[in-house]
Amino acid sequence: MKPTWDRRTFLGVATSALAGATFAGAAHDLFAADNAALPGGIIDTHVHFYDPTRPQGVPWPPKNESLLYKPTLPDDFRRASGGLGVTGVVVVEASPWLEDNQWLLDLAARDSLIVGIVGNLEVGTAQFKDHLARFAKNPFFRGVRIQGRALADGVDKPEFLADLARLAEADREVDFVGGPPMLRDIGRVAAKIPGLRIAIDHFPFDVSEGERDSARAAFRELAKHPQVFAKVSNVLRRVGNELRTDLKFYQAALDELWNVFGPDRLIYGSNWPVSERVAPYREVQKIVANYFAGKGSEAQEKYFRKNSISAYRWVERPAKG
Repeated sequence: MKPTWDRRTFLGVATSALAGATFAGAAHDLFAADNAALPGGIIDTHVHFYDPTRPQGVPWPPKNESLLYKPTLPDDFRRASGGLGVTGVVVVEASPWLEDNQWLLDLAARDSLIVGIVGNLEVGTAQFKDHLARFAKNPFFRGVRIQGRALADGVDKPEFLADLARLAEADREVDFVGGPPMLRDIGRVAAKIPGLRIAIDHFPFDVSEGERDSARAAFRELAKHPQVFAKVSNVLRRVGNELRTDLKFYQAALDELWNVFGPDRLIYGSNWPVSERVAPYREVQKIVANYFAGKGSEAQEKYFRKNSISAYRWVERPAKG
């Protein structure tokens, strides 16, 4: 996550249009302290759980990440998001270790907060088919995460595309994580494998002047593919040392996402605990809650819950009796 915008902008939104925005003030704050009123509650589709105290440790985060390098588990998330209406999470695996997929699935079996796991398997390898067959037996395993650089390397390789097709056949999705250069390749994958559900992580993107035109063209292409979802999980920015909490500062970037993906293809994610580098969970949720409150109750419910069902087809946990 990049903590500032500075001279970089989101898909060509002019910095001057964002400059001078002022905090709207409590009287115009549409955010509700208790979002549990949303039917069924909120699903956060992008959190990370890990435990550096395990005997084997963790490959990520590194030890020098003092904010992140500590046990980060469901009860820690509950404390961070308490009172904000989050009833379930999709956990995205950052570890490349194969057995850490199983570690998360075991965690999901023990903790009802977790409704789905996006695993980390190496697509385009001889082992992928067997690994997918193993983990897809577990209903909590909802898809895999692929880095943009791996997509760029594999998008023209038959074995890579064959593995993506296997995900679609298994009713699993793919999360792509990277930056603007991967958008064109995602469009190519969406055209070749229309049955594959795709979530693009961490919008809004920071886009340089030189990337603007190609990013806009890629966005127009992605708009044609209803199976592509945008995860709005990278909104808050610090400009210098100042955390911008005024919605007006982000309005143009969020409007552009809304105009491309509409009410049915935007999904909520926090990127917790990485988001703590920028702001507490409440502030991360608050900015998007304010934005979608302005779109009406139906759009709110889709963004915070219903669209995550379409994207991930996650497991409904039984209600506690």
